[in-house]
Amino acid sequence: MKLKTFAKALPFILSLGIAGAAHADVLDTVKDRGTLVCGTLGTSEPFSFQDPATRKVVGYEVDLCQKIADHIGVKLEIKMISVAARIPELVAGRVDVVAANLGWSPDRAKQIDYSYADYVSPQKILIRRSDADKFKTPADLSGQRVSAVSGSSSEAGAKRLIPDVTTVTFKDPPTAFLALQQQKVSGFVGSELMLLKFKQQSESTPVKLDILDKALFTEPWGVGIRKGETALLKQVNDTFAGLEASGEGEKIFEKWFGKDTDFYSKREFKLEEIKG
Repeated sequence: MKLKTFAKALPFILSLGIAGAAHADVLDTVKDRGTLVCGTLGTSEPFSFQDPATRKVVGYEVDLCQKIADHIGVKLEIKMISVAARIPELVAGRVDVVAANLGWSPDRAKQIDYSYADYVSPQKILIRRSDADKFKTPADLSGQRVSAVSGSSSEAGAKRLIPDVTTVTFKDPPTAFLALQQQKVSGFVGSELMLLKFKQQSESTPVKLDILDKALFTEPWGVGIRKGETALLKQVNDTFAGLEASGEGEKIFEKWFGKDTDFYSKREFKLEEIKG
C-alpha cells in the first residue's frame, strides 16, 4: 500500500521539484536570454515617458533599470505596462522586474518582493484654485468625488484616509487630470511630482489648479520582483547599494529632479531597504 501511495504521489513530487528548479533559475534565464525585461509605465514624467524627439522611453526609473541590467551584464528591454497591470504582468512572468511608480504597501508586499527604496513619494491632492477656500486639507474632501489612476496606491489611500470619499478612477494620469478640470471631481490624488506638472500645465488654461500643502500620506517606492526570486532581488539591491555608495544614485536623481528641470525637488531618501 505504501509503495502504491508513493507511486501515485511521485508525479506530484517531481512536478514540485521541477517547478522549484525553474523558479530558482530566473536570474539564470535572464542571463541566458541576454536581456532584462523591465516593466514601466511610459506615461509618468519624469520617471518613465516617451521622449517627444525620439519616441524612446526615458526617465529616472528607466535609468535605474539600465543600471540593474548593466550590473547583471545583459541588455535592457523596456516594456510599457499600465498601473493596474503592474503586479499581474510581474506574477505572470511577462516582465522580470517592475519599475513603475510602485509604492510599497503591506498588501502588495504579500504578493511580490520589493527592492531597496528607489524613491519616496508624498501623495497629495490637486484641486481647482477656485475651491481653495473650501478645501484646505485632505480631510475637507470628505464626502466628495476625487479622481485617481485605477489600481494605484493613490486610489487606495484616498479610500482609506478620506472619510466617505468616492474615488473615480481612470487608466492614466492625463484623464484623471482632465476630470478635475471639467469639474467631474473635486480633487485629483497622486504623487506630488506628477501633480506639480499638471498644476504648471493649468496655468495656461482657464481652470487654474493648486496642490494642497498637507500630504495625504507618504510612501516609499521600489522595484517589484516575483516572490522568492532571491538571486535577482540580490542583484537589484547590490546595484542600488553600489549607486548609493558611489554617489551615482544622487547624480541620476539630479538629472531628472535637479534645479534645471521642471520637477526640482530635494533628495530626502537613500537607496536602502524599505522599512515598512
